[in-house]
Amino acid sequence: MAGRARINPDDSGLKLLFVCSRNKLRSLTAEKLFEGFPAYQVRSAGTQPEARIVITAGHIGWADLIFVMEKSHLDKIRRKFPDALQGKRVITLQIPDDYEYMQPELLDELRGKLGPYLLLPEEHEVR
Repeated sequence: MAGRARINPDDSGLKLLFVCSRNKLRSLTAEKLFEGFPAYQVRSAGTQPEARIVITAGHIGWADLIFVMEKSHLDKIRRKFPDALQGKRVITLQIPDDYEYMQPELLDELRGKLGPYLLLPEEHEVR
């Protein structure tokens, strides 16, 4: 990834995809963080076969910007969907699998890691 250019808030409807292993904790929390926030369309998926929603080439094709929680997620996506990733911007957040769904510390870490790239919803807006 070249540079940390923040996405223009006028890019409403920008499609964000969050990816973790099982799509139950980290990526689902990230999706929930942006739910109802008009600046972006958001989905989440997981790389494991037992994920709540398993990532497909269609998810990658849909997304304008992809955030993976760990480098291992990007490695798996690269191996499975090399063609779909062509020209896609993927950002590794380096958020370990140490949190529960919607845990306040996970929300804080997501805000801190996503802040350089995205306009964030106000804290009180998260349901």
